[in-house]
Amino acid sequence: MGAAMDHIKKYNICGLDVLAEFRYPRMQQLAEKYRCDFQAEPRLVLPFNEEKFEYYHERYPRMSEENCEVMSSAFSFYRALLGFGGFFLHSSAVVVDGRAYLFSADSGTGKSTHTQLWLRRFGDRAYILNDDKPAVMLADGQLFAWGTPWSGKSDLNENRCVPLQGVCFIERSEKNSIRRIDASEALPEIIRQTLRVLEEEDMDRLLALLDKALSLCRCWRMGCNISPEAAELSYSAMSGE
Repeated sequence: MGAAMDHIKKYNICGLDVLAEFRYPRMQQLAEKYRCDFQAEPRLVLPFNEEKFEYYHERYPRMSEENCEVMSSAFSFYRALLGFGGFFLHSSAVVVDGRAYLFSADSGTGKSTHTQLWLRRFGDRAYILNDDKPAVMLADGQLFAWGTPWSGKSDLNENRCVPLQGVCFIERSEKNSIRRIDASEALPEIIRQTLRVLEEEDMDRLLALLDKALSLCRCWRMGCNISPEAAELSYSAMSGE
């Protein structure tokens, strides 16, 4: 019992006091910068998810147990986050001048490559908030991007909350181009890049949340290469400068 209790720690993730059980060193290390010492009852309790852990272990037999816990705990947290007005978007989130820009795409498309172009372009004005699974939270009629411990292979994330400037869905292209899209075009893209295997009640929560979020969120679709001009174009369009 004592050894099991050693795995249960207090964290603050997405502004929520969380009591979580992380059993493996990998997840414990990822979550370390989110540690805190709250005294009130936790708003979210995140036990070890045996069912999801076994699911990932069986589906991906070459995946280490440590990474199975990373995947299963991410699922548990983001599923619970729906009840607090938040969802995750598979994207790389870069912050410039205190505003968050999210670039979403299928794995391997180049979203992290694109945000690295922003870091080179804007220097100290920019940083990566989360390189794979930032959270988007609706609060007081505004959208905010949050860093979380779950940030993909790069482990780039910050425990910060930043106003969301916009979301861009990117695809590879020889030439750079960008256009604004409406909610009807953005909705299926977001659904493809967030939790999809959900119970009916959770899916209803997600769709209701996305309906509100897309009434506030500006979205774009971009074809881009890996030139510095791609960063210039996306920043100019999304920032309005």
